[in-house]
Amino acid sequence: MPAFAMNHFTVLAKDLEATKDFYLRVLGLSDGYRPDLGFPGAWLYAGDTAVLHIIAGRELPADPQGVLDHMAFSASDLPGTVNTLKGGGIKYDLRRQRESGVWQLFCFDPNGARVELDFDAGETAP
Repeated sequence: MPAFAMNHFTVLAKDLEATKDFYLRVLGLSDGYRPDLGFPGAWLYAGDTAVLHIIAGRELPADPQGVLDHMAFSASDLPGTVNTLKGGGIKYDLRRQRESGVWQLFCFDPNGARVELDFDAGETAP
């Protein structure tokens, strides 16, 4: 059977709590059920789906981005998100696609993973 949907991303965390805080505060994901997998970590949810798995207690690669360039999420409330990032001292790059007008915001999580947030073209500029 071919793939029909993205299930989740996994990031390695040097600091589990800081990583959880970033995704909970900036993306608005929620901390939820995670089975006992025998190692520390967390599963963060968008609605009822565990979209981000965090693994702690393992050594991070020398280049934390590795072969994964970035993970992208659909998002809302561009001005509020920018305020959250500024309040947390998190640097970001905001772009607007020429053809569609979609806002693309790029930032890095505490472990160096690049995160893209895509906002509707009708969102108010921050």
